[in-house]
Amino acid sequence: MARTWLHLTSSIIVCALICFNFFTVDAKDHHPRPMLLPLQLTSRNHSQQRHLDNIRRHLQQSGLSSSTPNARMRLYDDLLSNGYYTTRLWIGTPPQEFALIVDTGSTVTYVPCSSCAHCGKHQDPRFQPDLSSTYQPVKCNPSCNCDDEQKQCTYDRRYAEMSSSSGVLGEDIVSFGNESELVPQRAVFGCENRETGDLYSQRADGIMGLGRGQLSIVDQLVDKSVIGDSFSLCYGGMDVGGGAMVLGKITPPPEMVFSHSDPFRSPYYNIELKEMHVAGKRLKLPTGVFDGRHGTVLDSGTTYAYFQKDAFVAFRDAILREVHSLKRVRGPDPNYDDICFSGAGRDVSQLSKSFPEVEMVFNNGNKLLLSPENYLFRHTKLIGAYCLGIFANAESTTLLGGIVVRNTLVTYDRDNDRIGFLKTNCSELWRRVKISGAPAPAPSVSQSNDTNLEIPPASAPSESPANVLPGSPAECHFQGE
Repeated sequence: MARTWLHLTSSIIVCALICFNFFTVDAKDHHPRPMLLPLQLTSRNHSQQRHLDNIRRHLQQSGLSSSTPNARMRLYDDLLSNGYYTTRLWIGTPPQEFALIVDTGSTVTYVPCSSCAHCGKHQDPRFQPDLSSTYQPVKCNPSCNCDDEQKQCTYDRRYAEMSSSSGVLGEDIVSFGNESELVPQRAVFGCENRETGDLYSQRADGIMGLGRGQLSIVDQLVDKSVIGDSFSLCYGGMDVGGGAMVLGKITPPPEMVFSHSDPFRSPYYNIELKEMHVAGKRLKLPTGVFDGRHGTVLDSGTTYAYFQKDAFVAFRDAILREVHSLKRVRGPDPNYDDICFSGAGRDVSQLSKSFPEVEMVFNNGNKLLLSPENYLFRHTKLIGAYCLGIFANAESTTLLGGIVVRNTLVTYDRDNDRIGFLKTNCSELWRRVKISGAPAPAPSVSQSNDTNLEIPPASAPSESPANVLPGSPAECHFQGE
């Protein structure tokens, strides 16, 4: 099951497309195969609208109270077994539970609808609009595509690995669990009528879209002024999985390093990667090699990383020079030329004794240190063997997937157009919050046309201060400044 989410946004926004050839990796057998990646180039009018939206949100954020709550949510699953991380979301009244892939490259949240004509068997039952007293269809209007009867807005998402999701748009109460300080909110989401490819066969129910766009769950909550314009993800490490997610602002720890992120360059979250070092030595590459096309794109829904060809070759050769004591072995699938090594042992904490450290250097001079688990995946057929999780693409866009940010707190500070990174133990980060088990559904709410429902706030965890998430090595303080 391919689990490299390389995104094409929907037909809701008129856009021009440019296609990029990537090598993707099958999450089960971990072998690369050629793939066509369409990326979106927004029209000038859409870019101008995004600029106006950005100004409006900045004005909104300046008036937010410092006590604005956050949605703290646990992450499940892992890259090796699933190729993605999921969180739990509840939709409707009474709440219906779903396991959704957290995806910064998608701009809509969607789940299978009970009326779906072609949906796979997933982790949870399909969403049943008729059983929710607060569900309302999004009626057809000039700003959306409509169904054949011209009654309800529709959405359509097509992904590069040839999977797709389409359906109608609805609005309902979305709950984040009773461990979240953020009370349930009305939000627009997709109710699937058809899914194909990996979306059909995956275990997860659907997608939680965290990207930039009016249908993104983040944008919707920010537009309601119920959270700060920021969110954070922390993926668990190799063999551990899990982690934590926060919708809303945090006070960045002093050790967090930032890169500028240009919201107008592309619809994807990008960083300004200048150069890379392996074992303290700079890769000899042309200036701007990581700045082609859409720059360096950070995508939580993509499993591995993809470099421009020259950058990949330089990175691969630098790694090979540093692991001469290890034995080269075939990858999990003999039909593919994976770069794999044996002899490093099973203990992930000891990999730095066999593999070099890697540094990413941003345009502002900040550096992010990558440990071996940030560029390796475990060989599925040989004990103590590992393979490179970075592959070549035929075009100039650099794509960084989840493997690069394992055990890294990543803050998407949209309000300040920057993305921050802090190396930490993401599984321990969640445990230190002292929240047990999966979040339980939020209380049922009565139907209302008011999008800001008067619902009593969920209580904060009893063993932790209401607005503090202890981090490692520094503390991460939640706020809504």
